[in-house]
Amino acid sequence: MPRQVIATTYITLDGYIDEPGLWSFDFWSEEAAQYKARELFASDAQLLGRITYEGFASAWPTMQGTGEFGEKMNSMPKYVASRTLESASWNATVITGDVAEAVRELKQEGGGDLLIGGSGTLIDYLTVHDLIDEYRMMICPVVLGEGTRRLFNGVPRRTFTLAESKALPHGVLINTYHPAAPTAA
Repeated sequence: MPRQVIATTYITLDGYIDEPGLWSFDFWSEEAAQYKARELFASDAQLLGRITYEGFASAWPTMQGTGEFGEKMNSMPKYVASRTLESASWNATVITGDVAEAVRELKQEGGGDLLIGGSGTLIDYLTVHDLIDEYRMMICPVVLGEGTRRLFNGVPRRTFTLAESKALPHGVLINTYHPAAPTAA
């Protein structure tokens, strides 16, 4: 059975996803931590864009007190989509060339989920190529009013089916969406 590509991201009410560490912590809860742990442990590998990879790779290997979650983050394979990165560390392989084809091949290998954390540009690209099986949006009850990165930039109109919605303490909603089947014209 092919692997599933799961996109998971923190998002504001006005659609921003950039730098969630600057605005999402006020809404953190034990339930959110448990959800993120289940999500990570269901995955065999991560797909990351260069910016997210560089942020994660500079933080996670030296972070203290992360327990099993940190061990999993640090040990699992990562595949980094980049036009500029030539090499990577932290159990990472750089995907160059046709990223869509590389992800198709990774999906066919079988195993656990391929998890995309953040990485908005990669999510947008893989959405256009119909390679994401599930979208998990942790919607935080905050409006930033401005930012640099919204989700689905340049993505043509798409329809999704709400598979699950879960309310967490502090007003966070986790909405899980699947791409809807195309409708006949």
